[in-house]
Formats: sequence, structure tokens, C-alpha cells
Amino acid sequence: MASLGLGGLNVSARRKNVPARNAAVERRNLITVCRFSVKTLIDRSCFETIDDTSPEFNNFAAILEQILSHRLKGQITWFGYESPRSFWDYIRVACRKVSHNCICSIENMENVGSSRAKGRAWIRVALMEKHLSEYISTALRDFKTTRRFYEDGAIVLGEEANMLAGMLLGLNAIDFSFCLKGEGLDGSFPAVIDYTPYLKFTQSSDSISSDEEELRTLGSSGSEGSTPENIGPPFITDENSWYNKCKRVEQKYRLALEQKGYLEELVRLRENQLSESVSQNKLLLQRIEDMDLSHKMEKEQLEYIIVELQDQLKSFQSLDQLSADVSLSQSSLDPGHSQDGKQDGMNLLNEGKEDTPSLLGLCGSLTSVASYKSLTSLKSSEYLASPITEMTSPGLTPS
Repeated sequence: MASLGLGGLNVSARRKNVPARNAAVERRNLITVCRFSVKTLIDRSCFETIDDTSPEFNNFAAILEQILSHRLKGQITWFGYESPRSFWDYIRVACRKVSHNCICSIENMENVGSSRAKGRAWIRVALMEKHLSEYISTALRDFKTTRRFYEDGAIVLGEEANMLAGMLLGLNAIDFSFCLKGEGLDGSFPAVIDYTPYLKFTQSSDSISSDEEELRTLGSSGSEGSTPENIGPPFITDENSWYNKCKRVEQKYRLALEQKGYLEELVRLRENQLSESVSQNKLLLQRIEDMDLSHKMEKEQLEYIIVELQDQLKSFQSLDQLSADVSLSQSSLDPGHSQDGKQDGMNLLNEGKEDTPSLLGLCGSLTSVASYKSLTSLKSSEYLASPITEMTSPGLTPS
């Protein structure tokens, strides 16, 4: 009886461990397949642009959707029923702390109605923005919100979550291009993962040994009665196999030779382009130096012209002052002829503004003319005053 009781306890313990084991295996499988899909995406991006038609991306999006939906809690209604929920409900709450997030723009999209479709649109927008790893890291750091949306044993609550954020960081080096109105945003069907690219294995044509040779090697090395003579693969005496291997080596050599010639031609073209660019750069530099020199010469000429104009302006101002002094002196000497003196002074001033070799001579001539006019006026007045005095004297009588 005791043995039966112990056996029943062991069976019940094993039955309890089965769900835990299955959950651990499921988490490990999803993380491993996600790592493979990221590698295939990076390899494919070296040859073509990743968009909605790429099978590698469709598989990656399905894997990420399965990871974010793993053991996601349902939403409890007012009547106590549990309705299914999408991972978008968790992302919408947990990723609001991300700076410049796209949550509001996805919520306002017209052609996206269901919650699952919005989650798929978010994956595409985050990949194009190169912020998917940042979104996931921010959401995982909000442990309280994550705990509220997921059950125990979920991937986002385990140690695999940190591995997920690190794997998605490599996708920031890829330039994605998606159409947010395509069939991939239809939320009416669930995401299905294609495991075929990660499970099938094909023998490469470049492989030196075939499958049969590897099996013979393993059989000979794993047998208990093997001797030092039969250790290792048997010597191949088939002529066709040696001929095929030689042909493969020859093809590799020809391909490497063609690639070498192509690279040499490409290097030669690049060197020619570089030399042309260097010569053009030298010509441009020489042209810039010539333009700078011409600009400096023009600047010096303009400065010289400005200095000359300033000197002429100063001379004109001194000439005006001199003419004003002359007019004042003339008016003080002969008030009757002040108007004539002013007119003559203005005429002489206008004549003096013309281009003359010397301004000092002109000033001397003006002073001599004014003095000469003053002397003549004085003489004429004296001459006119003498007959009157003679006529008005009492000693003279008219004839």
C-alpha cells in the first residue's frame, strides 16, 4: 500500500511538471525562431529592400506577434466574462513614455479598425522609425503594467524578455519600406509562423564530402571493433567523383578570377575619377585665389578714389569759406557795389570749381580782382567829388 501511495505521488508530481515544461519549451522555441528570423532579415537586406512582399518579414512579424501575445490575459467585462485581447492594448499603455511615439497616429488611422490590425501597423511603423527595440525595452521596464496584462509564465515576464530586446536592436540597421494600407494589416486572420526555412537542410554543391561519406566516417569511428587502420574516411577511388571535384574547383577559380578582374577595373575607374576630381579642385582653388586678388585690387582702387573725393570736398569747402570772406570784405569797403561784388565773386567761384591744376593761384586771383575793384571805385568817387566842390565854392562864378 505504501508503494502504491508513493507511485501515485510521483505520477501526480510528473503531471504537474508537464505544463511547466511545455511552457518553458514554448518560450525557448519562440525566442530561438525569433533570433533566426532576425538573422535572415539582416542577410536579406544586403541584397534587396525589405517590404510587405518579403517572406522573411512576414515570418518575423508573425513570430513577434506570437511572442507579444504569449499568455496574454483577457479583458473582464461587466458581466464577468473574459473577452480576448490583442497585444496592441498592452503596447498602447506601456509605450506612451517613449519620446515622439507613434501611438496617437496609429490610433487615428482611418483604414485600421481592429486592435490586431493596429498592432501590426505599429510593428511596421516602429521598424521604419528604427525604434522597435526602444519600444519593447520601455514596455518591459514598466513591470507593473506588464504584470497587469500577462499571466505567469509569459515570455515578457521571464528572462527571455531581455534577450528579445537585444535581438531587435540589430534591426535598426535595416531600411524598411511598408505600405500601411496593404493586406498585411488585415486583422481578421491570425498570424501563422512558417518553420520550414529554419528546419530544412540541403547539401551544398560546394561541399567536399557527401552525405554518404560522412555516414561512413561516423560508422567507422563509432564502431566498437574499429582498429587504427580503418579510422577516418576510406580512400575514394572513383574517377567520376574526382573529376567532379576538379570541375568544382575549376569553376571556383574562374569565378574568383572574374571577380578579381572586375574589382581591378573598378579600382582603375575610381582612381581616374579621383584624379579628375583632384585636378578640378586645383582649378577651382586657383580661380578662387584670382578672384580674391582682383577683389582686393578693386577695393584698394575704390579706397583711393574715396580719399581723392574727400580731399576735393575739403578744398571746395575751403573755397566757399574764402569766397564768403571776400564778399564780406567787399561789402564793408563799398556798400554800393556789394551786389556787383557778390555776382563777380559767384562767377569766380563757379569758374574756380572747374578742374584747375592749382587752387591756391585761383584764390590769389580772386583777392587781386576784389582789391583792384575796390581801388578803382575809390578813385572814381574821388574824381567825381572834385568838380562839385569847385562849383559850390563861393569864390567861383559861372561863365
